[in-house]
Amino acid sequence: MKIDIHCHILPKSWPDLKERYGYGGWIQLHHHCQGKAKMMKDGKLFRVIDDNCWDPEARIKEMDATGVTVQALSTVPVMFSYWAKAEDTLDLCRIINDDLAATIAKHPTRFVGLCTLPMQAPALAAKELRRCVKELGFCGVQIGSHVGDWNLDAKELRPVFAVAEEVGASVFIHPWDMDMGGRMSKYWLPWLVGMPGETAVAICSMIFGGVLEEFPHLKVCFAHGGGAFPFTIGRIEHGFNVRPDLCAVDNQVNPRKYIGQLYTDTLVHDQKALRYLVDVIGEDRVCLGTDYPFPLGEHFPGKLIESMPDFSDALKVELSEKLETYCIVLVGQ
Repeated sequence: MKIDIHCHILPKSWPDLKERYGYGGWIQLHHHCQGKAKMMKDGKLFRVIDDNCWDPEARIKEMDATGVTVQALSTVPVMFSYWAKAEDTLDLCRIINDDLAATIAKHPTRFVGLCTLPMQAPALAAKELRRCVKELGFCGVQIGSHVGDWNLDAKELRPVFAVAEEVGASVFIHPWDMDMGGRMSKYWLPWLVGMPGETAVAICSMIFGGVLEEFPHLKVCFAHGGGAFPFTIGRIEHGFNVRPDLCAVDNQVNPRKYIGQLYTDTLVHDQKALRYLVDVIGEDRVCLGTDYPFPLGEHFPGKLIESMPDFSDALKVELSEKLETYCIVLVGQ
């Protein structure tokens, strides 16, 4: 059995959002040929996607071909729309969440859901999270690595984390809204190095800001192997020790203490990196995640895990199924 916690999906269609809300900046889907669609933003191409991004039947066919039993589904991060008017983002979130719930209802043994929320309005976000868990049966939420000018330590966001902890919702944190201009405008740098940096900022913010201390039972997983964080934990801890006046202003607990409290996916594309990740984060805290169905993802889910010559068969199974930890919570068993 393989449980893939990092998979993105979109509705096949949604209303014209510029017409619906009265201003631009939104993503629209244009089905321009059989099996493909263009994600457009204000008339400009953002990305071309295949039908496996919106068609559950096409997705299940590929899951069967690669041995994936269950996918945890979340929206594409560009749809977060934290920049927009809160009531409009809430409306879009409900469109996305309700569509996702309908997909899961048709295939309840193959998919579980992570909702999306209007995080720029924490009270609305907390209410929508509760609805998605209690009424739609979702097992968690996907949020961005920051919300506008707020890092994830922002006091404004605490009500959302409080509800997540209360209802047992898993929180999957995905990097987004990277610097796209200037020095970062070439070589796909925002995705190759911007995303790992974003994730490290998110983890450090939650640690240094005391979020994980305040919510010790919060189940938090970070995409892309936790980005740069696992590989810079020594530097982060050293900084905490030598400059507490800068690093320990909101939380006086050593950051390494929280290693056993957070999860990451396995998406690191390198045997040595995965070996180190498992060693640092813990065998019971690293979960199979592929970023399906996008190019930077792992194209054959679990191939890297299976290729590890020094991982026992039991460990390979644990990473792919994650018994009694984050993934098992996700699939509601």
